[in-house]
Amino acid sequence: MINEIKQDAKQRMEKTVEALRSQISKVRTGRAHPSILDSITVNYYGTETPLKQLANITIEDSRTLALTVFDKGSSAAVEKAIMTSDLGLNPASAGAVIRIPLPALTEERRRDLVKIVRAEAEQGRVAIRNIRRDANSDLKELLKEKEITEDDERRGNDEIQKLTDTYVAKVDELLANKEKDLMEV
Repeated sequence: MINEIKQDAKQRMEKTVEALRSQISKVRTGRAHPSILDSITVNYYGTETPLKQLANITIEDSRTLALTVFDKGSSAAVEKAIMTSDLGLNPASAGAVIRIPLPALTEERRRDLVKIVRAEAEQGRVAIRNIRRDANSDLKELLKEKEITEDDERRGNDEIQKLTDTYVAKVDELLANKEKDLMEV
C-alpha cells in the first residue's frame, strides 16, 4: 500500500519535472535552437499545422536557424507564420532555404526572461508539493481505515518528504542552469 502511494507520487513528480524542462526549453537564450520554433503553427491549405511537420529545421551557426521547407509552395505561409509569432523573429528567404537570424538579447530582456523562468520553476515546485499533499492524505486515509499503523504512516510521510526534497532540488537545478544560460552574453 505505502509503496504504491510512494511509487505513484514519484511518477507524478517525474512528469512534473519533465513538463518544466520542456516549458523552460522554449524560453530563448540567445543561441539558436530548433525548439524555439516548436510553438509555431502554419496555416497549410486551411489547416493549422506545426512548423516542424512542414520544414526541416537546422542550426546554421550559433545565432542562425535554417529551414528547408518540404513543399516550396508553402514557403510564404511559413515565413508569415514566423513573422506573426510572438518570438520577434524576422525570417529571410534565400531560394529554397529560409534563414532566421536571432537578434542578440538585451540585458533588460534577459532579466525579463529570468523572471519568466523563475515563475515556471515556482509552478513546478507548487505542483510537486501538491503531489506530496495528495500522497500524505492517501496515507492518512489508510490510517483512518486501520490498514496501516501510525508508525507506518509516519515512515511513509518521511519517505514522501525525502522524495519531495529530491524533486524540488531537481527543479532548482534546472532553474539555475537556465538562469546561467540566459545571463551568459
